[in-house]
Order: sequence, then structure tokens, then C-alpha cells
Amino acid sequence: MLANKIKEKRREIGLTLEEVATALGTSKQTIHRYENGVISNIPHDKIRRLAEVLRVSPSELMGWDETFSPYDNVFQISENRLPIIGTIACGEPIYADQEYGSYVSASGNIDASFCLRAKGDSMVGARINDGDLVFIRAQDSVDNGDIAAVIINDEATLKRVYYYPDEGKLVLLPENPRYAPLVYINEELNSIKIMGKAVAFQSKII
Repeated sequence: MLANKIKEKRREIGLTLEEVATALGTSKQTIHRYENGVISNIPHDKIRRLAEVLRVSPSELMGWDETFSPYDNVFQISENRLPIIGTIACGEPIYADQEYGSYVSASGNIDASFCLRAKGDSMVGARINDGDLVFIRAQDSVDNGDIAAVIINDEATLKRVYYYPDEGKLVLLPENPRYAPLVYINEELNSIKIMGKAVAFQSKII
């Protein structure tokens, strides 16, 4: 398994998470996610550098067939099947019903964990329309301004997130002037959970 291989190689040569992160120009948290399998679709530009840092070839690190390409600058084209785990509101929060057995094929360079189907028009300013598939990378926090899937009292919505810890305030901002921001303060924050960051979307073909 890739996650275990990264962790084993890192420990074998005595590197810390911080040292690997610095070498890749990323965060310690990202390397930790590589090692626990939360992020499995590592960007190709990171694969080469990660392999160098861990003193292995990209093929050995990723488990690719060495005969696939005789050139070390050519990478295998990969595709993943991501589960569609439900519907998410682009408007007022709605319950996210799971679509069992539904999957979508995506390019291996999309760093996503699952997909949600958008419902409503509150995110049209971000080009996310009713019925679009939104690719979500599972994580429990996002940067201000990121679009995220958010659970509110067991209901789900897709909005831009702005969190102000000093004020004990969370603002979920739509991308449609017809909708007002959703504002939560203090104890209300206990009922809210970030599912993950939106990293891509796929529009319907009409």
C-alpha cells in the first residue's frame, strides 16, 4: 500500500514529517495525509520529488511496472473510481442521502476522496450548477475562502467558508446574491462539521 510504503521509507532513512514536507514545498499535514491514506492521488509533480527524497524511483514508490515507460520523465496515466455518496445543497441545507453503488471515473490527478451531487443554484457564481458533480477531498478544516462541503445538524450544504475563531463565528457564503450568508456563532458551531474541500466539479452534459 502506497501510504505504508511512504511511511516505511521515511522512517527507514530517518526523516521527519517536517523534513519531507519542506523538501516537497508542502505542509506536514499533507505528508501525514499521504501516510494515512487520506490523500492517495498524489500530484505527478510531487511524485518525482517525493521519490527522490525517499531515495527510490517513482516506479518503485508507486508500484508501477518499470517496463511501462523507459523514460523517467514519463508517468503512467491513471484513473480512479470515486464514490458518489450523496446530494448536497446549493441553497438551504438538505439531508445528504447516500447513493449506494454509484461511482464516477476521474483523472488520477484529481486529489479527491468522494463526490457529491449539487442541488440548487446558490453556487452558480463559482460555476457549480444544479446536478453537477462536486469532487471533495476529505479534511476537517479549510482555509478561509475555500469552497467546502459542510454538515449542519446532519444536513449538508456547499458554501465558501469563513471562520473567525477570535469571534467564535463561522460564515458560510453562497455564490449567488439571491441567497443570504449563513452565520453561526458560539455554541451553534458545535453542530457544524467540515466534510472536506471542493477541489473540482463536473458539469452535466445537456
